[in-house]
Amino acid sequence: MSHDILNAFTRREFVRSGLVLASASVMLPSFITRSALAMAPKNGLTSIAGVPDERVLVVIQLSGGNDGLNTVIPYMDGAYAKARPSIGLKADKVLKLSKSDVAFHASMSGAADLYNDGMLSVIQGVGYPNPNRSHFKSMDIWHTADTTASGDGWLGRYFDSECCGFGKGESGTAERTIKKDANPQVGIAIGREAPLAMKGRVIIPISFESADLFRWTGRDVNEKLGDPYARIAAAEAGASIDPDSNAGFLTRTALDAQVSSATIRKAVATKARVNYPDGELSRQLQMVASMIAAGLKTRVYYVSLGGFDTHSGQGNENGRHANLLRFFSGALRAFYADLKAQGNDERVLTMSFSEFGRRVGQNASGGTDHGTAAPMFLAGPMVKPGVLNPHPSLTDLDQGDLKYTVDFRTVYASVLEKWLKTDSKAILDGVYKPADVLKTV
Repeated sequence: MSHDILNAFTRREFVRSGLVLASASVMLPSFITRSALAMAPKNGLTSIAGVPDERVLVVIQLSGGNDGLNTVIPYMDGAYAKARPSIGLKADKVLKLSKSDVAFHASMSGAADLYNDGMLSVIQGVGYPNPNRSHFKSMDIWHTADTTASGDGWLGRYFDSECCGFGKGESGTAERTIKKDANPQVGIAIGREAPLAMKGRVIIPISFESADLFRWTGRDVNEKLGDPYARIAAAEAGASIDPDSNAGFLTRTALDAQVSSATIRKAVATKARVNYPDGELSRQLQMVASMIAAGLKTRVYYVSLGGFDTHSGQGNENGRHANLLRFFSGALRAFYADLKAQGNDERVLTMSFSEFGRRVGQNASGGTDHGTAAPMFLAGPMVKPGVLNPHPSLTDLDQGDLKYTVDFRTVYASVLEKWLKTDSKAILDGVYKPADVLKTV
């Protein structure tokens, strides 16, 4: 291969077409970004305090707007039964919670078990000012932690802050660069593509739907440059390759890609230590548990369960909403049983949210329409267990909707400050007093 051809194939072109994730999303994993930006001089990088190595955050997104009133149920409040004459759950059809005047839906036995074990906290009435009832807009607000739904993802900003510093680029001007010891697997999303919440300005998280759809292919590189594996073999045989050359870049990136892909695929293929119930969320959390057991250095995993837009037929105790809550609850219980069997349960905090709740009153179709505030759940040995705050009023409403009592960004601030040990003000671009939802950790 001629030197001119090698130089003609620039690093930028390689990033565009050299590596692919064999999935519908074709997302470039962060190790490519790391290698692409490694060209900048490393002098002058600022050290940023990072997360303790042992800590992991798992985010569960309940997409579609989960009906919080039939999830965490104020069954003792007469206004609840009045507002929901046919879909409201009666006192003998709920899972009552100790030291609380609310209950779980009857299908949430898994969550009730975690609650009784002191492993689950319930935060009621979570929302934000001037709520938006559009699925897309409200989800973007949650993802960006900004009520204008603009900017980067809040977790993406966290990734950038942990993995990047500032140094002088090739032009001599200050620019953000990836640190030498940056973690290429800092964030992993299970899905067709990484959510907005995980997308920053520099770091791009890994995303894949299954282990079979995540692999190094190298075909484009082979066609343009010849086999990069030959370069790796040459390096292993002692051949001299300038680390700052295009050949060095290709070798380093190919090695990174192969190691990350092989590690993740091997981890996901590991058999779970417990039986998981059926369902897509169980499959996703089982993969996450396997990657945690394998010792991946990933700090944030993101999974999701959709279908919560229940505009009709919600009163059926074996209907869609009941089944979704069963999937969520059972998967979460199995996940922590798996983590405990590994000895990793104390390392993992799980947070679940939905983009909004539903209206207080049922609609004419026996369902519920888009509303505002809803409960959040935190799981793990490090949470303050129980129902942490009063349920919002069912009579003092905002045009038929609950008034939020907890800003979701205060929960984010607690996760960032107390669990991930980073400056929430810089990540959230504002001052939010961390909600008192975690033990001193």
